[in-house]
Amino acid sequence: MNKFKPMDPIKSPRFSGIKTFMRIPHIKTTEGVDFAIIGVPSDAGASFRTGQREGPAAIRKVSALLRHHNPELKISPFDYISGIDYGDLPVVPGYIEDGYKKIEESLYPIVDAGVIPILLGGDHAITLPELRAIKKKHGQVALIHFDSHSDTVDEYFGKPYNHGTPFKRAIEEELLLVDRSIQVGMRGSIYTEEHLEIPKRLGFEVITTSEIREIGLRKLIQKILERVGDAKVFISFDVDFVDPAYAPGTGTPEVGGFTSGEAMELIRGLEGLNFIGFDIVEVLPSLDPSEITALLASNVVYEFISLLALNKQRNNL
Repeated sequence: MNKFKPMDPIKSPRFSGIKTFMRIPHIKTTEGVDFAIIGVPSDAGASFRTGQREGPAAIRKVSALLRHHNPELKISPFDYISGIDYGDLPVVPGYIEDGYKKIEESLYPIVDAGVIPILLGGDHAITLPELRAIKKKHGQVALIHFDSHSDTVDEYFGKPYNHGTPFKRAIEEELLLVDRSIQVGMRGSIYTEEHLEIPKRLGFEVITTSEIREIGLRKLIQKILERVGDAKVFISFDVDFVDPAYAPGTGTPEVGGFTSGEAMELIRGLEGLNFIGFDIVEVLPSLDPSEITALLASNVVYEFISLLALNKQRNNL
């Protein structure tokens, strides 16, 4: 019997109680836990619009709308897995490198206990210390990166740490199996003509939004599955992968993106991969007055949970 699961919205009104993700218990434990929702409220790496530190709270708030059964993947996740809302990791506002140290040190014991983290950002700079903690447990891992930007710039204003640099640093620190990693959804204006060549030279497979429009979502899913194979994989999902018509509350939006429905279809298509962690980043609530960006993020997290449940269901057969 799974130890931790959400409150029943038929018996307890959604507007009541402390705002945890899906109203699962807020407990700092790793006993009897398959996954943990963990907030990382940092926007120390944001280069344009700030406020992503409020993202975890916004995602948790709207997640009360989520129900127990996933009809698309045909599974009730909490029939198979147990999950908690661990709360937020400590950060150091305004001091990104000090914040990185605290994030890595605080996340590692959770990962080391075998709990799969699902991290709520925060700007995209937080993924670097997450991957550092992941490597200590799992070694190098594959990365599936959904984003409109490659985040492989070398520096901003002479500084190496920023939400545009995490995956350049991750390659340099040998955190990733780059030959099994893929970046999906790049689009929009870029700094130089060769900017899109940077992640390719680092070893990533890169599939732009224009290329996805040509091949279609089914072919894209197949490419991702083939690239990752049986490697341990971390998914990082930047909400600006989705068009700002569906996700306006973000710091660096790019028009011409995907619908929220297309994003859900892509995530569901990744069934069966060997997931060891996830994050969703760049929700900026002050620019999300109707909460649709936070709602998108909460549903992406729900699909992550459902994928974990499918793996558990398959392993129990």
